[in-house]
Amino acid sequence: MDHKILHTMDYYKIIHKLSAHAATPLGKAVIEQLKPSPDLSIVKHSLQATDEGYKADRLKGSPPFRGIADLSMSLKRARIGGTLNPAELLEIAETIRAGRRVKKHVLQLHDADPIPLLAEIAEPLSEHKPTEDAILACIDENAEVMDQASPELAAVRRELRNGESRIREKLEQMIRSSSVQKMLQDAIITLRNDRYVIPVKSEYRSNFGGIVHDQSSSGATMFIEPEVIVSMNNKLRELRANEEREVEKVLQKLTALTADVSEDLLADAEGLGALDFAFAKARLAHEMRASLPRMNDRGFLKLKRGRHPLLAAEAVVPTDVELGNSFSAIIVTGPNTGGKTVSLKTVGLLSLMAMSGLFIPAEEGSQMCVFDAIYADIGDEQSIEQNLSTFSSHLTNIIRILKAMTPKSLVLLDELGAGTDPAEGSALAIAILEHIHKLDSRIIATTHYSELKAYAYNRKGVINASMEFDVATLSPTYRLLVGVPGRSNAFAIAERLGLPKAIIDHARGEVSEEDARVENMIASLEEDRLSAENERNTAEALRRELEELRAKHEAERERFEEQRDKLLRKAQDDAREAVRKAKAEAEQIIADLRKLAMEEGASVKEHKLIEARRKLDEATPELHRPKPAGGKRGSKSARIGPGDEVRVYSLNQKGSVIELAGSEALVQLGIMKMKVALDDLELLKSSEAAAKQQQPKQAASLKRTRDESATMELDLRGASLDEALIEADRFLDEAFLAGFGRVHLIHGKGTGVLRTGIQDFLRRHKHVKSYRLGQYGEGGAGVTVAELN
Repeated sequence: MDHKILHTMDYYKIIHKLSAHAATPLGKAVIEQLKPSPDLSIVKHSLQATDEGYKADRLKGSPPFRGIADLSMSLKRARIGGTLNPAELLEIAETIRAGRRVKKHVLQLHDADPIPLLAEIAEPLSEHKPTEDAILACIDENAEVMDQASPELAAVRRELRNGESRIREKLEQMIRSSSVQKMLQDAIITLRNDRYVIPVKSEYRSNFGGIVHDQSSSGATMFIEPEVIVSMNNKLRELRANEEREVEKVLQKLTALTADVSEDLLADAEGLGALDFAFAKARLAHEMRASLPRMNDRGFLKLKRGRHPLLAAEAVVPTDVELGNSFSAIIVTGPNTGGKTVSLKTVGLLSLMAMSGLFIPAEEGSQMCVFDAIYADIGDEQSIEQNLSTFSSHLTNIIRILKAMTPKSLVLLDELGAGTDPAEGSALAIAILEHIHKLDSRIIATTHYSELKAYAYNRKGVINASMEFDVATLSPTYRLLVGVPGRSNAFAIAERLGLPKAIIDHARGEVSEEDARVENMIASLEEDRLSAENERNTAEALRRELEELRAKHEAERERFEEQRDKLLRKAQDDAREAVRKAKAEAEQIIADLRKLAMEEGASVKEHKLIEARRKLDEATPELHRPKPAGGKRGSKSARIGPGDEVRVYSLNQKGSVIELAGSEALVQLGIMKMKVALDDLELLKSSEAAAKQQQPKQAASLKRTRDESATMELDLRGASLDEALIEADRFLDEAFLAGFGRVHLIHGKGTGVLRTGIQDFLRRHKHVKSYRLGQYGEGGAGVTVAELN
């Protein structure tokens, strides 16, 4: 892609914005080399990486790129035998560690929500923890070699510190002496040329032996190394030289370790740069509120509410453009400052961004094309040095475009034919457009010439467009209207500004009848368009409202079904548990009866059987157990017949009549049958009534509507922990059944015992999804907020 075109389209300004989002020098280096690609497969691959980065950044944020450095120069020196300094080695260790964190972050994201391209980049990243550990064991965070880097270095530094300590002690004794103090400028110890000295007044120079290392700028102070510590300083210098040799050995050892893994580290740098690049594109997309375009290579472009990315989002007027389907050329007419050039640049810049793998600031569903090149002649390129007029400079540029373009090119021409005689300029513009159109290149051109409106109207594959102008306010709206040619607003503007009507009427008379008819036709088209657009906007608003209502209804229905399913599952679980317990108790009762029969034979006492029958009946699970009738006699025994449901007064048990035998009835009581006198029975439900009500029965279920008295907060202050836990359990059950998503438990601050107990209880409760302390305005540490399932 031509550098001049990229500059004209402000492409490098987008690159600068993208680079600001890169977190590492590796990512910035990739961005600096970024250029639009004419290869559809490469563009789609790059856009997929951007899309994966966009999704990952939105869900979990960007990987931790902090600490990654460009190691290329350091690794090159290590490979050719150079010794790296501590700062370079520390950068290598931190980059290895950061690369491992980035790899872990990306692969975890991939496991949760697949991002295959980014995972493919992250997977091969090496970890080389032994090299990292070896470096960090020898070099601290300030890029200093530590004592423990080697035993020899530790010994030298220990001796060095002891020597320094002895020298300081000796000099401290000297400067504390009253006879010496009067000769000193200050009672301090300092360093000159790595040797310990004291500041002596110049007049006392002869009183001191030793070596003068420096003097003050005024000459009043001499920095003297006393003779008594000269040998000690010499020993110190030897130790420092030994220290440097030991440090050099450590650095050489670490450099050799680094050189062994340099190939892997260089490959890691490429992968980390690619990941940083992908996430930088994602962050730029978030900033511009951009979306993923659909790409093609068949010359089709459909921009839905596209915005120029360098203009403020709240101020820019979105552009809708379609090119390459029914028509391959758009001729845009309209007044100056109407936004024609901005629309032209918007199409060009967004095409370049899409071809570079970037999201575009447009609505989802926009389609962009991969062109082999984009050519543009935009702006006044008049050059005094080259002695070119405005017309000549434009024509020179157009000639260059005509030579280079292909059927897969996009050509953008601003003010085509301007700068010369209108008649010749319009004729030349038509000829240029016809030549480009025959080649089947995609073209968008702006012009003032009315002759081009007729050309676009009569030529198949070419369509008129215009920039909307509000005559009422005498200002452009900056909206591109495809399919509507621009009309002259000169008379309307002149009349609005107060030009005498007689002059305006005279001017209208000078306009040819054909031109007047064209203007009237355009005005009529514009009125029809505005009317149709208003109708479309109204219909669109109604459609959106219906979709929102449908989505809201669907969400409510899903929530209701989910809550219903939860309640049904809970009821079924409770019923199964009740049945299980009942069966177990029944088995135990039967076992006890058998044991009783074996022990007492046929002489089982009646009261024991009655007690066993009562236990068996109580083992049957019931949602509601009616209260005993208290001995009140009900229906007459004469009305009792087979199949009737009855109560046995003496046993206070319900059963059903199997058959009648004189004054007695054979009654089924649970799993037992027994004969009972008719006077001992109360009719509960006749067989006829039961037959009328006979319908398919459902299993017992629990239904509870939302409790209007249920609240979203519970005050537990003043209660003991045991009392609070009982109340909290009841409260959470009621809140769950009431459909609350969040509740507040007020426990106060106090000693924290109640808060700790409540939070331990919430951690194990089946209805609680998560909990947290209250925020500012919610009660702070005195309140726990629980999110319910």
